[in-house]
Amino acid sequence: MEHSSEKAYIEKPIKGKDMAKKNVRFMVALSIGKMAKLVQRMLGMNATYFPGRIAIKLCPDFLGRIDKPETIIAVTGTNGKTTVCNLIIDILSENGFDLMNNRAGSNTNAGIGTALLSQSTFFGKAKKKWGVLEIDERSSKLIYPYVCPTYVICTNLFRDSIQRNAHAEFIADIITSSMPRETKLILNADDSISSRLAPDNERLYFGISEMSTDHKECTNIINDCQICPICSSRLKFNYVRYHHIGSVFCPNCDYASPKANYLAHVSIEAGTMILDQKGVEEEYKLISNSVFNIYNQVTAITILAELGLTKDQIVKGFEKNTIVETRYSHSEWGGVEVITHLAKGHNPIANSCVFDYITQIEGKKEVILMQDDDLNHQTSSENMTWIYDADFEKLNTEDISRIIIGGVRAEDYKLRLLIAGIHENKIFSTKNELDTPELLLLDHTEKIFILHQVYKTVAAKKAKENIIDILKGREDKKDEN
Repeated sequence: MEHSSEKAYIEKPIKGKDMAKKNVRFMVALSIGKMAKLVQRMLGMNATYFPGRIAIKLCPDFLGRIDKPETIIAVTGTNGKTTVCNLIIDILSENGFDLMNNRAGSNTNAGIGTALLSQSTFFGKAKKKWGVLEIDERSSKLIYPYVCPTYVICTNLFRDSIQRNAHAEFIADIITSSMPRETKLILNADDSISSRLAPDNERLYFGISEMSTDHKECTNIINDCQICPICSSRLKFNYVRYHHIGSVFCPNCDYASPKANYLAHVSIEAGTMILDQKGVEEEYKLISNSVFNIYNQVTAITILAELGLTKDQIVKGFEKNTIVETRYSHSEWGGVEVITHLAKGHNPIANSCVFDYITQIEGKKEVILMQDDDLNHQTSSENMTWIYDADFEKLNTEDISRIIIGGVRAEDYKLRLLIAGIHENKIFSTKNELDTPELLLLDHTEKIFILHQVYKTVAAKKAKENIIDILKGREDKKDEN
């Protein structure tokens, strides 16, 4: 729930010089926030959102009064914003940009507050000229009235955490109504929801041209943009990639997907893409063969090129950059590949994309699901309706020999897998995620995928280590024989 003083302030935001005034209330909030950060550091705790939360509690317009970097790049969207932020931060840093960010903290208003006070002087002056901020879409109305980014990048908008976010169009309205008029938008041309954000703002688009794996009709359970926003006719696809991502047009008016200023022509087989950058073509090596990570790469290149970085500078950064291990990791032992892959809970689109990705990879596979969002193995997950929007049917393939579910809500996922047509003798479950490796079949298995919720990163890493130990033990027994 919003703090009453925050809500009142947002309805009548202060402007101009008044916003920049460092009044007594602000200075007290800044000092106590910095003290809270110092205490957390002394206790060995990460200063994520708590110092910023205290500062905003004491001074509701704290974000407006503290100085900001001269250039701020904000990244928002349902999926991919953390990866895109990491790519931008790493590549800019590799090229000598001295910048502040909120990578170590939260992406809400309190997290932004912590990041700003952490990189400010005792009097609230910004120490850095550049800032890259990940911003939670739902928190837009608590941030943009005070922080005016130079650029806002929106990766996409989908269904996510239904109890909190309701629907993608609802989130789009929040972002649009909160967006500063001066901010330049960088939007996904292939997303017919996010591409329509803040229509009065200056903008440019990125996208991916038609791929061999695209379809003419949506094959997913959900498609959240089927109706023309102008005349309410049913939209048609030139091609669809997944859910509502693709190229659309209205047969009864002139509405259509916008033309991308940065358009990637991708060859997954060759591991490259030709990026048409406003008429200039450049070739880049793909950092991943998954479509959603290719989008992340194209998004990052778009803003980096807009900032004036050359292809060589961008490539230099990509050569030292990989997808963060908390989101994807790969190991191999005895001919068996063990992969951990983030599959965000309460996010049906993210899960459907991951399911589709692993089923397109050749080889005999086993899949471990760690989707519960409890942190202590004691409580159960929130609303489970999202699993009926996710395409678990994609896991119903012959090359997946076993699916193992770990967590207190294992039976809910088992029911969903049964509804997806997966035979019961292929489904195994345990209440403890760390017991999942013991349930592997390992009968001619070539690949093991551990698909995990954000809060299960540590459990996924431990499970992966246990699987490697099991594989090593099998190899040792073979050597003895």
